[in-house]
Amino acid sequence: MDQVVAENGVQQVELLFAVNDDHGGVIVEMKEPMDSKAFLSLLRASISQWKQQGKNGVWIKLPIGLVNLVETAVKEGFRYHHAEPHYLMLVYWIPEAASTVPANATHRVGVGAIVMNDKRELLVVQEKSGRLQGKGIWKIPTGVVDEGEDIFAAAVREVKEETNIDTEFVEILAFRQFHKVFFEKSDLSFLCILSPLSFDIQKQELEIEAAQWMPFEEYAAQPITQKHGLFKYISEICLAKVDREYVGFSPLPMTSSFDDQVTYIYLNNHDLNQ
Repeated sequence: MDQVVAENGVQQVELLFAVNDDHGGVIVEMKEPMDSKAFLSLLRASISQWKQQGKNGVWIKLPIGLVNLVETAVKEGFRYHHAEPHYLMLVYWIPEAASTVPANATHRVGVGAIVMNDKRELLVVQEKSGRLQGKGIWKIPTGVVDEGEDIFAAAVREVKEETNIDTEFVEILAFRQFHKVFFEKSDLSFLCILSPLSFDIQKQELEIEAAQWMPFEEYAAQPITQKHGLFKYISEICLAKVDREYVGFSPLPMTSSFDDQVTYIYLNNHDLNQ
């Protein structure tokens, strides 16, 4: 907790300990157990002080062990922003102007992996769960990108997890945006192509019903491939890449000028270097 000393040097007011963020607001990270009445007193005094200082957003990070303070904060005007397994983040906007607090994450990122061997056979799977369960439909390996994971790494990992096939990432061929799906979030899926480095399939028992190398023509002849837009485009893009020199986007590492963190930009490296 902070203490503010009045100009006469007599009055002291206890405040919640906070650090400034990069956007004119403050961040309070609660760590120690506290009675809700004591928290209310500190919170009101702190908000009054932050208003005088012209602060904008107030963020309070509450670990799951301090759930008793949530109701107090909400009654004082805080709202839920996002939650993680071990904490809840609350936010309060001080100015009378419209809030500029960014929304919580709006998208989930997924990958689909096209893997074709020298025999023009496509690596395909049947899933044990989901909308395609029990329908005998063969599809390419797909999955969700983990937090902090790069797209190309996720594609390699998903293929390995579902089929035990080792691969090398080649390119992103296309991507699709779809709204109101997982927990009402949008879905951003990247269609990738990878080169196989191994060929003996061992399917994942938990999620995969079957896996095999399938002749591309057989995959393309499935009724769902002929009728369903996404399956149809996967087939067409795959052919365009293999037979007509379709150029996708490959990852190029680059370093951020702010924190020296290595990130990846995906670009058409073929045309860029011509």
